[in-house]
Amino acid sequence: MRSLKKKKPIIGRSKMHVKKGDTVQIISGKDKGKVGEILQAIPKDSTVIVKGVNIRTKHIKPRQEGESGQISTFEAPIHSCKVMLYSEKEKVASRINYVLTEEGKKVRKLKKTGEIID
Repeated sequence: MRSLKKKKPIIGRSKMHVKKGDTVQIISGKDKGKVGEILQAIPKDSTVIVKGVNIRTKHIKPRQEGESGQISTFEAPIHSCKVMLYSEKEKVASRINYVLTEEGKKVRKLKKTGEIID
């Protein structure tokens, strides 16, 4: 008989191409085409929370007697591979590459427009 081994979880941070505050466009899923700002980046899971995208509803039971229940809405995380950086000037989504400036600082640059983000 063959023994069944459990997969070990990936430990550590994974490098993501987006950061908190970036403007991104969703490239796949039910919210495809929407543009929003990243509210939070979670490198551990390689996910991001984008404003106005992937809205979920949660029904909250009343905790005390006489209190009424609530329905709250919140933005759920989506995987970072489903977002692409978006240029507000050109109104186009683009991949990025990393370039060095004259001062020797590594910055992100949009491939389609040449716009430097950092």
